[in-house]
Amino acid sequence: MSGAMELRGRDHFPESDEAAPPLDSPPLATALARAILEARSADFPVAVREKARACLLDFLGCAFDSRDLPWSRQAASLAEGKGPCTIIASPDGASHGVSHGASPGDAAFANAVAGHGLVREDMHVGAVAHLGVVVLPALLALAERRDRTLAAVIDAAVIGYEVGAKLGRAIVTPEFSRFFRPTGFVGPAAAAAASAVLLGLDEARIQSALSLAANMASGLNQWPHSGADDMFFHPGVAARNGLTAVRLAELGAEGAEGALDGQAGLLTAMRPDRKVPPVRLFDGAPEILSVFFKPVPVCNFAQTPALAAIKLATDGRIDPWAIRSVHVRVSRAAKVYPGCDHAGPFARILQAKMSIQYAVASALLEGRVDEASYADLADPARRALAEKIMVEADDTYTAAFPQQQSAAVEIRTQDGVSLSCALADVVAADPAGVRARFRRAAGAAVGTDAAQRIEALVDDPSGEISVASLMALTRRG
Repeated sequence: MSGAMELRGRDHFPESDEAAPPLDSPPLATALARAILEARSADFPVAVREKARACLLDFLGCAFDSRDLPWSRQAASLAEGKGPCTIIASPDGASHGVSHGASPGDAAFANAVAGHGLVREDMHVGAVAHLGVVVLPALLALAERRDRTLAAVIDAAVIGYEVGAKLGRAIVTPEFSRFFRPTGFVGPAAAAAASAVLLGLDEARIQSALSLAANMASGLNQWPHSGADDMFFHPGVAARNGLTAVRLAELGAEGAEGALDGQAGLLTAMRPDRKVPPVRLFDGAPEILSVFFKPVPVCNFAQTPALAAIKLATDGRIDPWAIRSVHVRVSRAAKVYPGCDHAGPFARILQAKMSIQYAVASALLEGRVDEASYADLADPARRALAEKIMVEADDTYTAAFPQQQSAAVEIRTQDGVSLSCALADVVAADPAGVRARFRRAAGAAVGTDAAQRIEALVDDPSGEISVASLMALTRRG
């Protein structure tokens, strides 16, 4: 690839009715469209494409694992009528004598919700966003509808991740996240960018797709306070909205050039200083390489505390029944993210999956954090231990974030013994672990043979298989 593609931000004064002074740089959506065109002709390194394929396997594994959860069934039930696209783990129409296909929008919505169903999907820390569960379901649905290859999807996904991550870095702060869901705000533009690449749109239409997608950003962060289901549907809305924006642009709809950085643009409106910072695409390593795979099915900010607590528990040095108090040190971003500093009670599963206290208590009691940890939210031992856990913001960890996601767990026992474990960063699930999860989930959903064929097709570096053929294997026969 060539050097970094720089898109200069603008200073705006939206309280004024006067037009902004003329600038040499084009509007951000236009500059971004030009950078996307340049990236579309790039030859990505092997490691970048391998990471994109790993992201695809991880997404499929999450969707298979979530296939029977209430929110996955609800999202799939919204699909009406026949269509050319597959809802993952839906019945195989050929074996039932009927068609169970869906429209691209309905399939993208349902598959995105399923991919998000365990809270275990891939994570980009700098953007505080889950990009895979938006970009990948949108691309798979569009590629299945338009008869595109898996290779085309992989390259388009790299660009979608890049756009979503860079916009997230520009817009997301702890203050932003108090009110708005990052995935819902950067997801539509990420999906639109990737989909525009897949369709081969020109500069003007890519700009319009991005601008229209900026108008479709949504998602509030009220749900963590009660553990309600809103969160599960944010990626579905973002994926569908990204496809809608691209389709409208393809048909000739024109989005405002300043929809991202104009006086009333998305980034301008959401930045506390009303100034859009510089945005640089592919400045150094592609952003997809910064994505990590969660080792445990909980909120991103509970990952490192949970891992530190697991290490303490599995080292065999601690009797959880002898614990008097627990102090957890994290970054300020983790401390203030809605729902993360919550010691209970826990009425709904999302309250527990967001809570650092719940994850740490589970780890100390059981030496693990998995789906079984969330089977009984009222477990008295876990609840009593969670109430002994205090979460504190650490200045050093705050300064290191988002480059590092550090945490420390410090335990004091009833007889005054102190034990601690600090991790400089989250320890991501490794490629072997991601594959093992995929094989287990896919095998349970569609059978071992189909699971092996899916994995082989995703691994094929040529990527010449049609996405329609790949998605056919994800149906339950």
